[in-house]
Amino acid sequence: MQAILALEDGRIFRGDGYGAQGECRGEVVFNTSLTGYQEIFTDPSYAGQIVVLTNPQIGNYGTNPSDDEAAKPYIEGLVTREFSVHASNWRSRRVADEYLEHNHVPVISEIDTRALVRHLRTHGVMRGVISSVETNPDVLVEKARSIRKMDGTDLAKVVSTKDRYEWDYDGPNPLRLDEVAIEPDLHVVAYDYGIKKNILRMLTSEGCRVTVVPAQTSAEDVLALKPDGVFLSNGPGDPEPVTYAQESIRKLAGRTPIFGICLGHQLIGLALGGKTYKLKFGHHGGNHPVRCNDTGKVEITAHNHNFAVDPDSINTSEVDLTHIDLNDNTLEGLRHRTLPLFSVQYHPEASPGPHDSHYLFKDFRKMMEEWKG
Repeated sequence: MQAILALEDGRIFRGDGYGAQGECRGEVVFNTSLTGYQEIFTDPSYAGQIVVLTNPQIGNYGTNPSDDEAAKPYIEGLVTREFSVHASNWRSRRVADEYLEHNHVPVISEIDTRALVRHLRTHGVMRGVISSVETNPDVLVEKARSIRKMDGTDLAKVVSTKDRYEWDYDGPNPLRLDEVAIEPDLHVVAYDYGIKKNILRMLTSEGCRVTVVPAQTSAEDVLALKPDGVFLSNGPGDPEPVTYAQESIRKLAGRTPIFGICLGHQLIGLALGGKTYKLKFGHHGGNHPVRCNDTGKVEITAHNHNFAVDPDSINTSEVDLTHIDLNDNTLEGLRHRTLPLFSVQYHPEASPGPHDSHYLFKDFRKMMEEWKG
């Protein structure tokens, strides 16, 4: 099966098609992680995006249900250098090709992903189309140009759960197989803007009972659940149009401890009067160095975000800027000076990625304990 990747600027890549036959469209981004491709496939933060993986070999350890971060893949399409139709791993239950075909995700492989990534780094993120059915590249370029831009698009309410539910701990955390289950003594209400399973596992491992609520749940409804703390999850799209979440955060601030990551961090920044902006090609990978301004220590962190909070827009008389990305000085964390509220832009739950930032979940628990008295 032959396939074509067409970018909105007219750049064309031809390769072999795998996964689902057909066509997909979205914003083309690249991820530099060396492993964890299934977790990337199923991260809801990738909704609306075609993902280029810079690791040249993808699919060689197959897939299994334990590595899913959500109920299904959320990437629109996949771009790789080499895509294996065979799996060699004792945990594998289905080869990646069948897994993506079953979930209707087209794949293009056998292309020069280094050239594609350099193109995106130079010119910025672009809209694109992968097709194994349309052979006219000019038609595909026009389709790419017609895709709605991510700017101004609220995808949180699209990927969010439709109903409130209690998180049912689904067995040992594959990243922490040596942990001992503890009886929960704190109640966290987690807003689902595109939440990942490992976030829920991490909260559970800190002794929290977790109630997950839809993105548009009001602050009043959350407070009626009598939480010891509120968690704001990761998610896709532009944070600016997610005004309902910003309103809820303003009402919740000071009434319960709040911890946000990724989109949750951006929404906190907006709720506190700050501004957000779109990055040229985003941060996607598991090797970003972030400095904690409190300790001076550098954490190697997992990232997946296209937007960032403008540090110059934050009132630093009320808010401390706690973490900075050492690659480009992006604001990666903040903490309110008087209210029990903090957030980070990166992914402390990793999956995939390093575990340097797991301590933040302990910090959240400590905050809740102190607030509870």
